[in-house]
Amino acid sequence: MQRLTLVRYAIKPDQIAENEALSRAVFDELRATAPEHAAYALFKNGHEFVHVFMNLAADDSAVVTELPAFKAYQKDFAARCEAPAEVLRLGLDMLDSYGLPNGSAAR
Repeated sequence: MQRLTLVRYAIKPDQIAENEALSRAVFDELRATAPEHAAYALFKNGHEFVHVFMNLAADDSAVVTELPAFKAYQKDFAARCEAPAEVLRLGLDMLDSYGLPNGSAAR
């Protein structure tokens, strides 16, 4: 079973640059550690952000959540947000995909 996590939130206007810097540090650390079977993306529209994380090997998010950069990002996260984040966590079996690493399921 794989893990899919989607997090959507709006950042206070004066916290956008800080949130972006902390988020980019997570991606820098991911690139340095290069965990297998993980995909992570960050999208932005104005002051709204959407994070999409997939662990294609297990129903677990530790490859991101245990990173020191992610812990720093999480530290004051709630204070940066305009409202509580919307979080969707799913344990799923991938049926098929296009464009995801190691994402092809047997047919």
